[in-house]
Amino acid sequence: MANEEWGPLGGLIGTWEGDKGMDVSFHNEKGKIGETPYFERTTFKQFGPVENGKQTMYGLDYRTAAWRKGEENDNPFHTEVGYWLWDAENKQVLRCFMVPRGSVIIAGGTSSADASEFVMKAELGVQTYGILSNMYLDQNAKTTQYDCTIKISGETFTYDETTVYEHYLSKEPIVHTDRNTMTRTSLEA
Repeated sequence: MANEEWGPLGGLIGTWEGDKGMDVSFHNEKGKIGETPYFERTTFKQFGPVENGKQTMYGLDYRTAAWRKGEENDNPFHTEVGYWLWDAENKQVLRCFMVPRGSVIIAGGTSSADASEFVMKAELGVQTYGILSNMYLDQNAKTTQYDCTIKISGETFTYDETTVYEHYLSKEPIVHTDRNTMTRTSLEA
């Protein structure tokens, strides 16, 4: 299959690793914002076409895991599974994923097929490109916004994502950021 069917996602196909990750988040055990450097591995495996009536999309099945620096042989502190999708007719790029804490996000944005940079966003309480959480998180750490900027350049890509949530220990919303530079290690997922 030719990668052009995947539009801006075509450059992501394969296996990627990055050791420049930085997670800036609320550390419950310390009761404050802290930084966690991390190593990450992500795979993107192509599939498609997916047909929804008149809509046709091509996608990437993806899995990612991140380990705190120095703990690469232990259980990852963060994992995700999901899909990235390209709807060429509507010029929409989507990321649908779940984290094992009981959160689901469908983020999306407008892009051109040949874009090397695009942004996907989601908001709580909307019908499209939204956020769902389990009951505990909804009451104690409710995610209200998510955005992710992707920049692809040959055998590397970077992401910068921000999650905003309301934490029961904070009067102000907490801004949680993750960013990394990933390098392709294989064209196979």
